[in-house]
Amino acid sequence: MMKRLPILLMSLIGLSFSSHSVADVLMKWERKPLPIALQVDKERIIFVDKNVKVGYPAELDGKLRIQSTGGAVYLKALETFPSTRIEFRDVSTGEIFLFDIVSATKVANPEESIRMVFDIAVEKQSFSTNRDDEPDLSLTGTRPQLPIPAALTRYAAQSLYAPLRAVEPLEGVRRVAHRLPKKITTLLPAYSIDATPLISWQLDYYVVTAIRLQNKGNSQITLDPRELQGQFYAATFQHNWLGRYGSNEDTTTLYLVTEGYANNALIPETRQVKPVTKKVKKTTKVETKPAQSAK
Repeated sequence: MMKRLPILLMSLIGLSFSSHSVADVLMKWERKPLPIALQVDKERIIFVDKNVKVGYPAELDGKLRIQSTGGAVYLKALETFPSTRIEFRDVSTGEIFLFDIVSATKVANPEESIRMVFDIAVEKQSFSTNRDDEPDLSLTGTRPQLPIPAALTRYAAQSLYAPLRAVEPLEGVRRVAHRLPKKITTLLPAYSIDATPLISWQLDYYVVTAIRLQNKGNSQITLDPRELQGQFYAATFQHNWLGRYGSNEDTTTLYLVTEGYANNALIPETRQVKPVTKKVKKTTKVETKPAQSAK
């Protein structure tokens, strides 16, 4: 049973925005986390101009306020906190943009706006206000607008942790057997982590498998998908760290996306072979005395 709330996701609709008289700080996304400093009780705006979802760890609850409108994300620190990673996920492409945010009592230019710059042109979404002209789409016939691996991961996370009414339908997805052992020891062999497969779903050639991870050690573990052993298409952690064993944060969920079943992507478990002991037969030596000749 999960002991933490999952990463909170907030839907942000990217719309066109008006120009501002104050110059913005331009931050170009080059696949490196972008640092952002927040001053307590000062709001900072990040202009994204994309349809994104924001994910942040549970430890920021009550410390950070996030709001969105008009293609902008508004961040306000309610108290100080150390550098913490949050992510923006592009709903259209599944691409993830990372930010390392930190809060302090005093920072330089705390209310200076930030505008993200991308190498490719931003794709804007258009919306029709005439609802009568739109076809009536069945909820059960919804093909993913995301890439299939990203759509599968989202579906798995919602199926495990969201209320049933909040699970977004995904056409063609079906539940399949995960074909994995009860415990996986080859996934993160460098750590004292129990890995227990939970459930798998398949869409086309892709399979997502939810695996529960529990820290059995006495120290916190930062989870890095690059340390996973196997051949995977994608890997997503519900949380990016595990607390020490026995704490409320010692358990999280890993979503592994594979081409085909996960048992073909994982390193096979080592079978324990019992040593064979040879049984020595006890032999009884019988001595026979020669028969005495009759006198």
